[in-house]
Amino acid sequence: MNGGADEGESLLRRRVKAELRKRMRGLRMAMPAAACADRSARIVDRLLTLDVVAGARAVALFWPIEERHEVDLRAAGARLAQRGVRVAYPAIDPETREMLFRFVDQPDAMIEQGFGFREPSSREPEAPPGELDVIVIPALAVDPRGHRVGYGAGYYDRTLPRFAPGAVPVAVAFDFQLVAEAPSVETDFAARWVVTDARVLDAAAAD
Repeated sequence: MNGGADEGESLLRRRVKAELRKRMRGLRMAMPAAACADRSARIVDRLLTLDVVAGARAVALFWPIEERHEVDLRAAGARLAQRGVRVAYPAIDPETREMLFRFVDQPDAMIEQGFGFREPSSREPEAPPGELDVIVIPALAVDPRGHRVGYGAGYYDRTLPRFAPGAVPVAVAFDFQLVAEAPSVETDFAARWVVTDARVLDAAAAD
């Protein structure tokens, strides 16, 4: 009965997401590289003191797309490895286009393989569901409830249901990317925690 209304609402949300995506990309690109590095360092400090990360044995991070001024978590990877934590990074299966995670001992050796970010090679061991304690995910915009806007490919939204609730999803973003409400659709997967350079938000407490 309400199919048309629901479809219209979903279309509106997707349009709002597209506009928000465009605006946040512009704001992030306008940020000087030095500010990006400084804010990223603060995010790393907050991330590593988050209880779920501090107690983790295996954490999935992401390699920054520097030309897009993404949050740079490379220092987090190094510090986690020093603690004896296994660190994984996302990889895209070239045949299925599905995302998975692989444990990496030497992240500097990863290369860009056609999807815009550095990936582990197929020789690196896969991190199956149940082995990761935390998955850190990027965002162009995110709200206090953990709803995020990404680049639009949907890799994390499709992948996270296979790993959570076993792995805790943590979204990281610069504080200016935090919005009052990020439009979400049925297929979106919310983060459990949100970490910016200025604050840490418990998404469960915002519901």
